[in-house]
Parts: sequence; C-alpha cells; structure tokens
Amino acid sequence: MLNACWAAMSYTWPWVSLIAQFKFQSQPGWARHFALLMHSTPFVADAIEQAHVLIPIPLSFKRLSERGFNQSLVLSQQLSLEKTHVSSLLRMRNTLAQSSLPRNERLTNLKGAFAVAPFMAAKLREQRILLIDDVMTSGATLNAAAQVLKQAGAAHVSALVFARTPA
Repeated sequence: MLNACWAAMSYTWPWVSLIAQFKFQSQPGWARHFALLMHSTPFVADAIEQAHVLIPIPLSFKRLSERGFNQSLVLSQQLSLEKTHVSSLLRMRNTLAQSSLPRNERLTNLKGAFAVAPFMAAKLREQRILLIDDVMTSGATLNAAAQVLKQAGAAHVSALVFARTPA
C-alpha cells in the first residue's frame, strides 16, 4: 500500500489527448513539460528531495517494443536523473492494459507482475522510494509495485503521477 500519492493534473481534457500523444504517438518530448507541472505540484518538490530513489513503473517487454520508450522512465529522468533507478523494479510478465479492465479485475491482472531485481533488494532496504507513473486510475498498478518494494524492505513508498482519473 502506498504511503502517499500526488497527481499534478486531473485526467480530463486537454490532458487526455496530450498524454495519448506522449505515450502512443511516440512524442516523448512532452515529458519535460509534464515533469515541470509535476514538480510544481504542492509538496512534490519536498517529496522528490526526501526520496532516496525514484522508480519508474516498468513496462513489459512487449509494450516497450510497441512504444519504443517507457513514458514513466522519461518522466522520472526529467524529475531527477541522478535519483532514477531504472532496473530496481522489474515487470515479470505482460499484462492486459489496466485501462481495458473493470475496476474489480485490475488487482488480479497484476498478481505477480512486479518483482524487485535481486541485485537491488539490499540497496532498497530502509529507503524512501517515490514511484513515478503517467496516469493513475484505480491505483492497482502503483499499489502492486509498492507492495513488492515494501516486501523487499523499503521503509516508505509513495507515488507521483502526472494525471489521475477523477473519483
């Protein structure tokens, strides 16, 4: 379970179409602008400063090869290149797109989807981790990632997303 979560924007117009351009039309240049808005969100600058590590939500190999880049990684690098840990959290299997599933199926879709890289587990123990993702809908992805990080010994796991769907 996440300790905290911040979102820069509501996942509404015009952000829905801009995020789609960013992710699906191979326009990673949006990351700089999105990261600036994320960083400007109240309390986020302190959260980034207090975090030992920023971990972008990893994509499956299939999704990464389709897009050509991981949008969460690009955002994380824009927020703090030196704190971004690319290979600490692994995507163990391809999952259905969370956006295609009803709320009640999202958690089961992610069972066993994430693991902490064995060579990084000791380095993450007692650390303050900030997960980075582009969009949060139900929170299932971020909570599944937080769960494996906490099982590996992370002291505190929060999340920062560019946009969050309205409740």
